[in-house]
Amino acid sequence: MSTGDLTLSSLGLDVDPVMDASVSATLVAVEEALRGYVSSADPLVAEAARHLADAGGKRFRPLLVALGAQFGDPGSPNIVAAANVVELTHLATLYHDDVMDEAAVRRGAPSANSRWGNSVAILVGDYLFAQAASLAATLGTEAVHLQAQTFARLVHGQIAETVGPRDADPIEHHLHVIAEKTASLIATAARFGGLFSGASREHVEALAGYGETIGIAFQLSDDLLDIASESVQSGKTPGTDLREGVPTLPVLYALAGDDTDASAVRLRELLSAGPITDDALHAEALTLLRESAAMKKARETVRGYAEEARARLEPLPEGEPKRAMRALCDFIADRTS
Repeated sequence: MSTGDLTLSSLGLDVDPVMDASVSATLVAVEEALRGYVSSADPLVAEAARHLADAGGKRFRPLLVALGAQFGDPGSPNIVAAANVVELTHLATLYHDDVMDEAAVRRGAPSANSRWGNSVAILVGDYLFAQAASLAATLGTEAVHLQAQTFARLVHGQIAETVGPRDADPIEHHLHVIAEKTASLIATAARFGGLFSGASREHVEALAGYGETIGIAFQLSDDLLDIASESVQSGKTPGTDLREGVPTLPVLYALAGDDTDASAVRLRELLSAGPITDDALHAEALTLLRESAAMKKARETVRGYAEEARARLEPLPEGEPKRAMRALCDFIADRTS
């Protein structure tokens, strides 16, 4: 396993070396412990459960646990376990998401469902949820309650995404899905960091609010990278969402627009057709979307959430941890520019 590609130092953030070393040490310990939590006496379960963990990933949620812990005792023995609760929960959702999306690839490797079939992928996801719940139980009843609440939000978000906006505004619905399906677990990660490091209740609540809003910004920026990047910076081939007909925020803004210039009209025409599988039409749509007012508006939305996350830090004491969290806001706001 790797510790992922999203650590404070790899982001190029100007942070205190001592704090950076503390956060990095926590992430290394989380990665080492994760090997044990995805293991099983059954060889098939063990291989399938290790599959996505071995493929790496950003480990953004453990990073938020480690940063949140800086407001208490970052050396608390419960921090690594708390980080693994959220990472195991996240991994479990990926197995289920890939089945629902009929995905063939995840993190650059064949998805579990394409390799072992849907039934095994679903059951392995269930196994990882069980491992997360078992680990949460070692942290106490509050951890169990919070993990269960978060799991409920994840499920509600997935259901909302599956059934679609119905009578709701598509953009508001999309942001609601992201809050439930992605930001809820990131909020719990930041909360766990403060809670299990012994931070004050006021600081724990501030961390949770920060996690919720930075989580929305993080997911939106990932979706923008799928459009804006010329490489595989987003972890997938640029324009994958367009090819699969996934309605991300820039697409929704473009469809809701009433611009009458030729490029905007042509873009709406292309996007209204659903998945764009023709290579020439896909390239045209991607070019138009990158240069559109909708893409600019989506970037402004990301920056708005990043600024809101910064404001949520206000109750926290000044110092290197708070400065690092502010820098993370800037990084997420700027990564799609």
